[in-house]
Amino acid sequence: MEIDANRRKVVAPGYHAPEELTTISGDRGLDHEEKLIFEIGRDGVTGVDFPEVQLSGARLGGQQRKTAIGLPGLSEPEVIRHYVRLSRMNYAIDAGLYPLGSCTMKHNPRLNEKMARLPGFGDLHPLAPRATTQGALALISQLMNWLTVLTGMPAVAMSPKAGAHGELCGLLAIRAAIAARGENRPRILVPESAHGTNPATAAFAGFTVDEVPAKPNGHVDAQALKAKLGPDVAAIMLTNPNTCGLFEGEVVEIAKAVHEAGAYFYCDGANFNAIAGRVRPGDLGIDAMHINLHKTFSTPHGGGGPGAGPVVLSAALAPFAPLPLLVADKDGFKLIEDRDELRLFSELGGAKPFGRMSAFHGQMGMFVRALAYMLSHGRDGVRQASEDAVLSANYILASLKDVMSAPFGDGPCMHEALFDDTFLEGTGVTTLDFAKAMIDEGYHPMTMYFPLVVHGAMLIEPTESESKASLDAFIHVLREMALEAKAGRKARFEGAPRLAPRRRLDETAAARKPILRWKRAELPQAAE
Repeated sequence: MEIDANRRKVVAPGYHAPEELTTISGDRGLDHEEKLIFEIGRDGVTGVDFPEVQLSGARLGGQQRKTAIGLPGLSEPEVIRHYVRLSRMNYAIDAGLYPLGSCTMKHNPRLNEKMARLPGFGDLHPLAPRATTQGALALISQLMNWLTVLTGMPAVAMSPKAGAHGELCGLLAIRAAIAARGENRPRILVPESAHGTNPATAAFAGFTVDEVPAKPNGHVDAQALKAKLGPDVAAIMLTNPNTCGLFEGEVVEIAKAVHEAGAYFYCDGANFNAIAGRVRPGDLGIDAMHINLHKTFSTPHGGGGPGAGPVVLSAALAPFAPLPLLVADKDGFKLIEDRDELRLFSELGGAKPFGRMSAFHGQMGMFVRALAYMLSHGRDGVRQASEDAVLSANYILASLKDVMSAPFGDGPCMHEALFDDTFLEGTGVTTLDFAKAMIDEGYHPMTMYFPLVVHGAMLIEPTESESKASLDAFIHVLREMALEAKAGRKARFEGAPRLAPRRRLDETAAARKPILRWKRAELPQAAE
């Protein structure tokens, strides 16, 4: 065996890369070129044989279909093969390391999935009678207790569906609390390194957004933040650990200044996976924080859902938690659906809910998965998961910062390692080129160009799911790629990926001019 100097890979003597082969089928070995299901479907084909039905008279009251239904016709094996082939084109946490930063793409234990499919949970209807949902309500109550214990906050609203929805819940509670004081505070302070949903949610809730700069070390500028505080400030929205993968060490001082100004402290909890079981946000002076159950507590993430974003609230904001409220009486658990019902429960006498966030009480499947994760880990296990996630990120940072530039590499990071494109200067290789070339190596790209405060950012979050062997293999690939870029092998990155089912797409055009509907091509008319 020897090392190929051009590729830095171990190769067998006499090995030659195969020439590009055009196959008769259009497939490449076991990688099939799969068309859309509408393209492979045929009229008159079905996986089920239906009996012939004779209709008489007016034929369904004159509602007989006059055109084809437009659904693809395939046999049962063809349907299965179609979706299996598509699944082989997808990258998933079950296939390999998922380095997306700020997303927490961790292993989803199958135990959680099994629990979520239990009868009474998987088939629960949101309008089921109270007497038939006591087990589900008891589970929600237990999950609420776990969330309040882990965060050190006295109350939690369960109905928000995900992160941004949770942000809106927290801001509406803050707005209601300010209105109850008879004040008008239209301004919210948001650090420039915040998640993009923070300023968007603040604007959606009717507030004016005032940006707070970051210091050169990646932390929020506490002095600049204090200078912006005033009687018109309703709250700050701070992410901690922040989007640079750093813990805001001045968070207690910031919280004190915010409260002295009469404002509230909203914390973006998307990165709770870095501190769960280790730090209680309530001890830091936080008034509201959403928790992404689909990140921190290992439920399926991505694809637009499902998700859940419960919001924990301080004592100052707890009375304004949205409906419905979960309470227990002599007959068991009950959801308080409107303000009139509050009079029946003396312990809720101080409740002043701002309204409700959604028709129903959250995402039951996510609740079951999250509680299964908590119970199987225990509090010590949740803490260990956070510590292991931080250790993994620091291992990557320490192993790569000599060949990849780390803007804040002088000190330790939290759950994600951040690099910029300084190491690519003069190579002609961009962050996008580098990330796309990772696909040819069998890895999903890291988060690119975020956070915006770092030029050409590459944000890597390995989570606690990966073994040292897995991390070492990933680090080896990135080191060699960085050395190849610096060695002037620009062609290796241009146009990548080359080994994926599709080459590099025009992502800008895809976002701005999406084709969301397939239309059957019109057949040419036969000549007369």
